[in-house]
Amino acid sequence: MIEYESLARSNAEFMAELEQAATRVIRSGWYVLGDEVSAFEAEFARYLGVKHCIGVGNGLDALILSIEALDLPPGSDILVASNTYIATILAIVRAGHKPVLVEPDLETFNMAPACLPAALTFNTRAICVTHLFGKPCRMDAIGAFARDHGLKLVEDCAQSHGAKLNGKMTGTFGDAGCFSFYPTKNLGAIGDAGAVVTNDDTLADRLRHTRNYGSKLKYVNDYVGVNSRLDEMQAALLRVKLRHLDGMTSHKRALAEVYFAQLPDWIAKPMQRDDEYDVFHIFGIRHPQRDALRAWLLENGIKTEVHYPIPPRRQKAMTGILSGSYPIAEELHATELSLPISVGHSEADIRTVCALFDKATPRFASA
Repeated sequence: MIEYESLARSNAEFMAELEQAATRVIRSGWYVLGDEVSAFEAEFARYLGVKHCIGVGNGLDALILSIEALDLPPGSDILVASNTYIATILAIVRAGHKPVLVEPDLETFNMAPACLPAALTFNTRAICVTHLFGKPCRMDAIGAFARDHGLKLVEDCAQSHGAKLNGKMTGTFGDAGCFSFYPTKNLGAIGDAGAVVTNDDTLADRLRHTRNYGSKLKYVNDYVGVNSRLDEMQAALLRVKLRHLDGMTSHKRALAEVYFAQLPDWIAKPMQRDDEYDVFHIFGIRHPQRDALRAWLLENGIKTEVHYPIPPRRQKAMTGILSGSYPIAEELHATELSLPISVGHSEADIRTVCALFDKATPRFASA
């Protein structure tokens, strides 16, 4: 059986370094907002090429706190992809604003810049993009639209650590870049963790307050804050993983090249562009008989995932919040299938997957 992902297997290569880092934290006696957090923030900011990194408890908090820190008028409309993971939309709602859905590009899964004008309202104040599956959104066009209309721009980079457009890292195009370090991410912690990156000094200062009860100076509270702090243990473990991130990305890109070379033509594969550096957090294919294909693969020893089975518009939690028809999102959610592509997989594993697709040709090629 080829698992979709095994975190134990993916982390095995770094075990000695992770154990050493964990021991260092335990022996230090300082477990919250200490030297490990400060060091990781500096190292991640340097990696991305930004001025500030503010570690928080998780990726959702990174989004919520960033949107709150923009100081938009209450109830502002924020444009967001109709097929994004629901966390992006939850953040907008939790920050007191209204998500307005924008259809994606069918071939990239990312927000389609051409769909932005139709979604613009008199109340639109920001855009929140999601770089899905490790592919950068077209921030050149989206950024130009935001500037032309005076909109704030937040990037959800939960799946795009190290992804680039024209050599520029995701997370560095907008007012704030929000990262999740959930264990399955390309840069994954051993638990929940997140961060916001920005070049805005005022935004960074506010985020450093609000993540810690609204306080930077003990017992002095300047904002109505929350408790959402990247802890010392996760920061130390992330420092280890960050040193290996480029190598992990190279490995996943090599696995993707096997898929591109060996998957049969009846599979709709991810779009590739020369100016986009994809990091393949997810290798998402499309097929009209997705569920049948997934079941057949499982019967033959290959585990897969679906990202995501239910569109945000049809989630019960979004009743009364989201409305409208989004046929492109519906098609993506009905046809997407995620294939194994992790640090713990070998090129031989991926060739095995591709060989099984060849065997599936008589059954699925005519769909």
